[in-house]
Amino acid sequence: MPRQTRRSFLKRATFAGLATQFTIAGTSASGRVLGANDRFRIGVCGLNGRGQAHAGSYAAMDNVELAYVIDPDERVMNRAVGVCNKRAKGYEVQGLADVREALDDKNLDAISVATPNHWHSLMVIWAAQAGKHCYVEKPASHDIHQGRVALEAWKKYGIVVQHGTQNRSDAGYASLHKAIQDGQFGRLNISYGYACKPRRGIGFKQAGDPPSHLDWNLWRGPACIDYHGNLVHYNWHWFWPTGNGDLNNQGTHQLDMAMWPIDADQGHPVRAMAIGGRFRWDDQGETPNTLFGIAQYPNGQYVFFNVRNVSHEGYQQQVENEYYFEDGGKIVRGRYYPKGSDKPQSYSVPKVEVTPGGCFGSFVRACRAGKPELSNCDMDVAHRSCVLGHLMNNSYRLGKPVPFNEKAGRFGDNKDAYEHFMKLHEIMRDGVGIPEDKANYIVGPWLDFDPKTERFTGEHADEANELLRDPYHEGFEIPEVDRV
Repeated sequence: MPRQTRRSFLKRATFAGLATQFTIAGTSASGRVLGANDRFRIGVCGLNGRGQAHAGSYAAMDNVELAYVIDPDERVMNRAVGVCNKRAKGYEVQGLADVREALDDKNLDAISVATPNHWHSLMVIWAAQAGKHCYVEKPASHDIHQGRVALEAWKKYGIVVQHGTQNRSDAGYASLHKAIQDGQFGRLNISYGYACKPRRGIGFKQAGDPPSHLDWNLWRGPACIDYHGNLVHYNWHWFWPTGNGDLNNQGTHQLDMAMWPIDADQGHPVRAMAIGGRFRWDDQGETPNTLFGIAQYPNGQYVFFNVRNVSHEGYQQQVENEYYFEDGGKIVRGRYYPKGSDKPQSYSVPKVEVTPGGCFGSFVRACRAGKPELSNCDMDVAHRSCVLGHLMNNSYRLGKPVPFNEKAGRFGDNKDAYEHFMKLHEIMRDGVGIPEDKANYIVGPWLDFDPKTERFTGEHADEANELLRDPYHEGFEIPEVDRV
């Protein structure tokens, strides 16, 4: 099959959308009608890490055909083809470098995206325009603008989108968060997430020519970057043009959990800031390995967030969420402590149903039913949880160096923020051994944000709005919202 250009692809997709729309069990997505006994055909994009779990999960499902495995690294793709064909049940898995070739297959039902972050939204958009459903790994967007465009594409074309925040497919979490939102424990004040897992520095690798087995133009896609060995295949997480640091990597799961019990009538936060740094590693990476972020919603509720990756003796890994209530009660490590008590109190919450099958099974179930509402984490929820992290990251990226000491936090009269920041500061000072006044924090400004227009306002608006969208590499541009 000849490789199409993005222009020719969009031209055909637009013409198809204008000329004919087939119905998939009640959706407006174009494509074949799924019968009860038809195989559900899917392509997995990105195969070096999380994509292996995608491919294995789909290959193990009854009546699901893993039609394509897609990766611009020929070695990775060929290896995946071999592994997946051993698992295939009466069909042959094809390997491709370019997702657009798979999307051109009229008999393909969906793609499942596990590429680097800078590709996520564009693949959602392209899938929607081609009438294909899309499972997309977290974060669903690399910047706020492309997340908004992906959201509008989801709305316009009626496809199923499921975000790779697997906790949304857990009925226990769904039940707890609904109970918090309904006020069972009193009004929520602070929803707190942690993405504290040990990582290492990545050293330095010089720019050069990409290896012959890597289609560099396809790997970089929308990103305006030159090749160096620290990008491929994992450390792209720690560079701004391709990744979002651990805040919107591992942290996307906990950000989503933190956002989940915020009052249901709230959209995006109205202000955010972050403080942190990249301590000890002295490497090529750009994103912080230590961060304390705050976001405030219009109703006064807060999300706090903590990233702490620098390992040390006695390091405590925390990948979890906590909930603090206005009356002084709290839920920490799944245990409820009433106001003024250091003894946990047992509790139960009303059960909330989720679409069964886990993250991948529920996605296939929603696609088969042709019901986007069966997705356990649709594009609207995904966009809001990703924006939460983008706001904190944008504050950090606009930050200035300030001496590393307890005075660095600029929280006004927010005593809760200062208390939690100090817990992080003491760990970095006493555990990691960062010397006070001999190192610097990067302290980001408070950024004011308009949830309706999704633009920054106020004192730092001009420079903050520059971060709403990345520059895009020619041929892989994210369209404007009204042109999706």
